Amino acid sequence: MRKSAVMLLLMFAGIWPALGAGMARKKVNCDGTQQSYLVLSPDDERELPALLLLHGAGDSPEPMVDAWKAMAKKEGIVLVAPELPRKAEFEEKAPRVFECVLEDAKHAAKINPKRVYVLGNSMGGYLAYDAMAFDSDYFAAVVVHAMGIDPGYDGILEHAKRKMPVAIYMGDEDPLVSLKNVRRTRDLLQRKGFVVHYVELKGHDHNYYRVAERINPDIWRFLADKALP
Repeated sequence: MRKSAVMLLLMFAGIWPALGAGMARKKVNCDGTQQSYLVLSPDDERELPALLLLHGAGDSPEPMVDAWKAMAKKEGIVLVAPELPRKAEFEEKAPRVFECVLEDAKHAAKINPKRVYVLGNSMGGYLAYDAMAFDSDYFAAVVVHAMGIDPGYDGILEHAKRKMPVAIYMGDEDPLVSLKNVRRTRDLLQRKGFVVHYVELKGHDHNYYRVAERINPDIWRFLADKALP
């Protein structure tokens, strides 16, 4: 059985293996609440790029980190993955929480502040669009898998101080998220002046972990040369 499948089974069973070498579970007070997150830092003395991993609803940080461990070691990437509550009220404070978590992670890892990126999957992708709009002077680029911007929230783009690069990955057989709306989101972003890297995955559904090994190298190629001005 593939390792990612094993991790998913453990997740639903409520059982987790011990954290691997270089990974730590942290807690920090953000916006009046205790925020839990995982941080994985390669053994390197240099300032490294960081990738904020935002999981989907019903998921948890561990599978997201597991999907990126090999790439992080190979390319020298700090992984930071917060535990995201499944509560509508979290969205309003999410951008502040993301900054809070990353600033705290700097105590455990050497992070290049000009090369901090976001990858959001499903619900995490929804929140990644918020980070793109409200934290455009903090994050260098954003990647979203399996999510678009709800038409009623197109206005968030007016808050973006900088039109950062955005990559969107979407399956053409996703049963949970509208392909039509994701294409609409792509077109909207382009009209607003954002540079969009759009990849439509033929025969792919909603499960990021099924395609992570295939698309993560492309994601990193997209992110690797992006930096804040």
